[in-house]
Amino acid sequence: MDTGTHIVMGIALGGLATLDPAIGINSPTTQAVMIGTIVGSQAPDLDTILKLRNNAKYIRNHRGLTHSIPAVILWSILITGVIYVFFPECSLLHLALWTTLAVVLHVFVDIFNAYGTQALRPFTKKWIALGIINTFDPFIFFIHILGILVWAVGGHQGYTFFSVYVVLIGYYILRFIMQQRIFKDVREKFEDVERIIISPTIRFRQWHLAIMTKDQFFVARVVDSELVVLDQFERVPVPQTKIIRAAEEDENISAFLSFSPVYRWEVDEYTDHYEVKFIDLRYRSKGYYPFVAIVQLDQDLKIVSSYTGWIFSEEKLRKKLHLLPE
Repeated sequence: MDTGTHIVMGIALGGLATLDPAIGINSPTTQAVMIGTIVGSQAPDLDTILKLRNNAKYIRNHRGLTHSIPAVILWSILITGVIYVFFPECSLLHLALWTTLAVVLHVFVDIFNAYGTQALRPFTKKWIALGIINTFDPFIFFIHILGILVWAVGGHQGYTFFSVYVVLIGYYILRFIMQQRIFKDVREKFEDVERIIISPTIRFRQWHLAIMTKDQFFVARVVDSELVVLDQFERVPVPQTKIIRAAEEDENISAFLSFSPVYRWEVDEYTDHYEVKFIDLRYRSKGYYPFVAIVQLDQDLKIVSSYTGWIFSEEKLRKKLHLLPE
């Protein structure tokens, strides 16, 4: 989820914690737990600082190790320990339990996005992305805001946020049912479907789809239960030529390939250089595919320049990276 939603979830969890008899409404433990749930709900996204290095590092590692099982344990111990130093009179056990729950909830809700996490590391590095909830879901965010407002005007924080989460459980179930209906519709309309990658949008009844069949890729969307195919590509395996192998050595290309499950590729040869480009088919905006990886190599197959990330026009890509002209 986005940072704002994780913050309000942390506040909500701190309010819910007041139903714990050991915490109560106003005590040192209450204050410590509120801090623990807010910080714990943010901690796994510390890897966002990798953006300061480069996009390749960020793409390869975001929601990876910091969202793994060992990280959940370490975040919980570290945050609990630091807070306990400042609130030694609080209940260490309950502080640890609610802080851990906040960290676990962060990782858990991220699984429902199309981006996903590597939540089962170290057992597997597979990305778990259920594609049920958009990274920012207006309903989830604003029902938390509503709960906070009810609390602010005197409502009981524990019962308020208990009600919020009961509603959200129903909401997640509804979204799951909607998604399964789309899967069923796709399998009825397409033959030899091997994989369906679904990305919910910020709009409740609109979804993006990347459909892999035996021989083709289909890019589609669902609006108000109507499935519309937007693009269709032949499914051509990436050839292991000298140019491709050289390109795959580049950090940006390898990061893209480690993350993207469905893409098409292009290789262009110019007078003095080669250009290899991979285009993620999960994301489509106004007829353009903005998530790409590109590398340019000279005649000796040495990397001249490269990039991976979000870009919304070829002109901006080349200006930003000073790539060689076509």
